[in-house]
Amino acid sequence: MPLTLPALSVLVVEDDPGDQLLIREVFEEHSAIDALTIVDDGAAALAYLRREGEYVDAPRPTLMLLDLNLPLRSGGEVLEQVRAETAWRALPVVILTTSDEEVDVARAYAAGANAYITKPLHWDEFAAKVRKLDEFYLRTARLPRHLTLGEHEARRTSGPGDAPRGDGGA
Repeated sequence: MPLTLPALSVLVVEDDPGDQLLIREVFEEHSAIDALTIVDDGAAALAYLRREGEYVDAPRPTLMLLDLNLPLRSGGEVLEQVRAETAWRALPVVILTTSDEEVDVARAYAAGANAYITKPLHWDEFAAKVRKLDEFYLRTARLPRHLTLGEHEARRTSGPGDAPRGDGGA
């Protein structure tokens, strides 16, 4: 039986075009992801996760990079929705934002963020942090199986006691 590598998909929720470009360049140059999707507001992020409208065939993300300061719905609101939905609870969410305010850090972790990273001012430092995220979450950490298999593959390879659980397997 041939070895199948897991499908890796990153959802970036970022409204700054410069940051979008940098993140895209880093992932295209240094990552083995299968899909990178960038949306520029919180409402689009939730539509993507729900597979609504233009996102009906969107791949399930393996990792979400989430800015806090977004139009329509804030990153904090998106994070709360992600953690409230059983199907998304295991999704690693990394806050990637300009805010270094302690209150924002505390709120993000209390809402269920997996990590909080303040965007550096210099592009080379920013790129290095994005590469480290890629290295850790997509190459080092073991993610729940339902996050790395497409919907069809997860149903096809799961047994009755192997169904993805929204509680992170606890």
